[in-house]
Amino acid sequence: MTARHWAALTTIYVVWGSTYLAIMVAIRTLPPLLMSSVRFLVAGGILYAFARRRGAARPSLRHWRSAIVAGTALLVVGNGGVAWSEQRIDSGVAALLIATMPLWLALFDRIVTGRRLAPARLVGLVVGLAGVALLVGPIGGAGIDAVGATACLVAAVAWAAGSLYARGAEAPGDLLLGSAMQMLAAGTLLGTLGAASSETAQVHTPSLASLGALVYLVVVGSLVAFSAYIWLMRSAPTSIVSTYAFVNPAIAVALGAVFLGESLSLRILGASAAIVVSVALIVTARGAAAPARPPVLEPVREAA
Repeated sequence: MTARHWAALTTIYVVWGSTYLAIMVAIRTLPPLLMSSVRFLVAGGILYAFARRRGAARPSLRHWRSAIVAGTALLVVGNGGVAWSEQRIDSGVAALLIATMPLWLALFDRIVTGRRLAPARLVGLVVGLAGVALLVGPIGGAGIDAVGATACLVAAVAWAAGSLYARGAEAPGDLLLGSAMQMLAAGTLLGTLGAASSETAQVHTPSLASLGALVYLVVVGSLVAFSAYIWLMRSAPTSIVSTYAFVNPAIAVALGAVFLGESLSLRILGASAAIVVSVALIVTARGAAAPARPPVLEPVREAA
C-alpha cells in the first residue's frame, strides 16, 4: 500500500460515505427516481464512451441482458430505493440500513451455495440483525418512518441478490464497460418508472444546491470514486479495500448530523455501533469475499 493507494482508499471512504448526504440535498427540489435516472444515464454514457474508445469490444445481446438484470437489482431497486426512501428517513439512517447488505449477502451465499458460515460471520449476522432491530423497531419509538425504513431494507436485499447474480452472469471482459451498461439500463428504467409515477409533474426549477449535488453524484460519486475502486481492486489487498463497507456508514451518519442536523440519539449510536461491528466481522472473516459494491454508491454500493 503506497501513498497513492491510501489516497484512493480515503477517496472511497469519504465520497461513498457522502453520497447519502448528496442524495438528500439533490431530492429537495428534484424527484428521486428522475434524479437517479439522470445520474446513471450521464455517468453510464461517459463510462461507456470511455471504455469503447480505449478498445473495449462491442457488447453482445447476452451482455445487455445480464446488465439489465443486474442493473435493475443493484441500481433501480438498490440506489433508486435509497433515493426514494430518503424522502422519509434521514440520510444517516438510510446509510446504516444499506450497510446491512453484507449480512444479506452472507445469508444468501449460505442458502445458494450451502457453505457453512465461519463463526465470525455467524456472529456478525446476529449482531447486525440486532442492530437493525434496535434501529427500526419498534418504529414509533425510534421515530423512524416504517415505509422509508422498509424501502431501504428492500434496497439492501436487492443489492445482495444482484451482487450474487452478477458473480455468475455473462458480462464483458472490460469491467468499466459492464458497469456502464448497468448504469445505462438502470437509468432508462428509472426514467420510465419516474414518468409512470407522475414525477414529471414534480419537475420545476431545481435549486443550485440540488443541481450541485447531482453533479457531485455523477462526477465524484460515480466516476472518480468508482475508478479509484476499480484501480484498488486490481492493485491493493482486497482485505484492506473492503474496509469501506464499515467505514462508509459511520461517515454518512457523521455528515448527516453535521450538515443536515440529523438526530444522533443513543438508540441510533448503539445501532450504528452494532451494524458497523457486524459488517467488520463479516468482511474480515477468514475466506470472506470482498463486499460487492454497485458501480456507483451509493451504491453501490451511493449510495447511494
